[in-house]
Parts: sequence; structure tokens; C-alpha cells
Amino acid sequence: MQELEQAIAEIKAALPGMTLLEHEALCAHCSFKIGGEARAIAVPGEMTSLSKLCAILKQHGLMPLMLGNGTNILFPDEGLDQVLLLSTEKLQRLYMMPGNRIYAEAGVPLTRLAAFAQQNGLKGLEFASGIPGSVGGGLRMNAGAYGGEMKDAVESVVYLYLPEQALYEMPRENCAFGYRGSLFSRYGGFAILSAVFQLQPGDKDEIAANMRALNDKRREKQPLDLPSAGSAFKRPEGHFAAALIDEAGLKGLRVGGAQVSEKHAGFVVNVDHASAKDVVELLKEVRARVYEHSGVVLEPEIVVLPPDYCLRDTSPADTGNCVTINEEMPDT
Repeated sequence: MQELEQAIAEIKAALPGMTLLEHEALCAHCSFKIGGEARAIAVPGEMTSLSKLCAILKQHGLMPLMLGNGTNILFPDEGLDQVLLLSTEKLQRLYMMPGNRIYAEAGVPLTRLAAFAQQNGLKGLEFASGIPGSVGGGLRMNAGAYGGEMKDAVESVVYLYLPEQALYEMPRENCAFGYRGSLFSRYGGFAILSAVFQLQPGDKDEIAANMRALNDKRREKQPLDLPSAGSAFKRPEGHFAAALIDEAGLKGLRVGGAQVSEKHAGFVVNVDHASAKDVVELLKEVRARVYEHSGVVLEPEIVVLPPDYCLRDTSPADTGNCVTINEEMPDT
């Protein structure tokens, strides 16, 4: 804690114009609307400030917790008072490049990126038009929907490797993109700053019509009127998580203020001032009962912070490994 306080004081002195939110409610920075108080959230307006901030933290043996739009995160009820959160929300540069390519910084919302592509007659990002996350978060988890994924459109990713305080540009083939994951999610120390997307020319009206159709489907099937973190579980091989949950009779199952959506069983929603503990207990109950019913172990897609909030596999195949923990948060 002493190192963090010293680092915060140095950041204030070195970067007086940067937004630094102290003792900030985390529930205001995630789509679940859950979470206690953060000691500090830094919101640099450009990459130079972000790099300087990370250098100060490194001098104190600290690493920031990277925060995008907070659309797949569950923050703890007691908050995070031993780590500085670093938000990329102000990194918003977005422009065309030669060869049907788009440059986008990490804080650009995926909805804005998809709309920009459509406006420029480029196809390949229609699937992202209704995903509520940002470019950085979307690349980290290889966000996808309706048959499309970020890996299908990205050409390269620029990131700051925090242990070395060095900038790198990585081509798509080296990013180890997989289902709802990437190199950046499997290992700590990466701060995604920007990306270049390689798209294909298309008819603007057809692209817009496709985006409208996908978003209509989302509104029809997903509980977009309630706070959630999107899909609660990853798709098991050979199955669909929502179908397994529904078949186990768990639609509407509730723990405290958290509920398995009655509209879409793949979502856990905050129906009445849910706590993080409510959500974690509900996710555990769903996993246990789905395993009992079908023998399939569901892996959470929601990132549950910090590590002691992780969900352990309680099936007979339990290896003791935690899932969806934040690998970037250091011991302090």
C-alpha cells in the first residue's frame, strides 16, 4: 500500500493534466453495475501519458490493472485498494489507412469501429456492431458473435509490454487468438494500445442492413435491458452453454439480486442490487447443476476479480485450477 501511495503522488506531480479518479466506485465502470471502491483509476488521454504512468508504477514494483469498457468484468464488493486501474477509454483515435485498412486505438468502442467501417464501405466487422466492449478488450478476449471474431479482421496489434516498458507491434498470426482468448489474456504484462484492421470493400447499404439484422436479433434474444457482463459461460465443445443451462431447468434461478436470465439462459443479470458474492454463488450453482445434469463442465467467460473471487472447478475432474482470474494484477 505504501508503494502505491507513493506512486500515486508521483503520478500527480508528473502528469498533472491527466484524469486520476481517486476512491472511485467501480460499479460505475462496469456493465454489471457491481463493485466497491477503487483506490485510483488513471485515465490517460494519449499514449505518451500512459507510458509515463506505467514507468512510474514500474519504479515502485507495481503493475496496473488494465481496464477497457468493463463489459465482461465482475469487480469485488470490497473494492480494489491495492492496485491502480488504468483505463484506456480516452484512447479514441480512429482513421482510415491505405489498402482498406483502419487504425483504431484501444479505447474505441467496437460499435463505433463497426459503424466507421460501414461508413467507409468496408465489410468484416458487422458482427461487432452490437458488442459493448472496446477495441483493446475485444482483442484481449477475441470477442465475437454470429460467426465473426476479432481475429478475422485484425492485421496487427500495438502493445506496451509492461515488464520492459517497450512498445511492440505484433502481427495477427503471432497473437495466438483462440476461442475467447489470446496471447494477451493468457499472460500478464500486456497493455494493448491500438490495432490495424484489414477489411474488404462492400456495399454500404448491404453492410448497414446486415448490422441492423444482427442487432435486431440481439435485442430479440438477449436481456439488454438489465445489467450483465454478457455471456456468463464460454461455449463448451460440442454444446451451447445457454442450452445446457436451460435443459437443467435453471432459467430464472436466483441468488440474492443475481439471476439467470429468463430471456436468455446464457446471461446472468443484476435484477436487484446484486453483490459480487451473489453472482459468484449463482455461477457456482449453475456450474454444479449443469454438470450434474449433463456431465459438462462450464467455464466462466466473465472475468472475476480479484483472484480470490475465482471460480474453482467443483466437478470430480477438479484439478484445483482457477479460471477467469486476472493474470495482470500483481501481488502487493
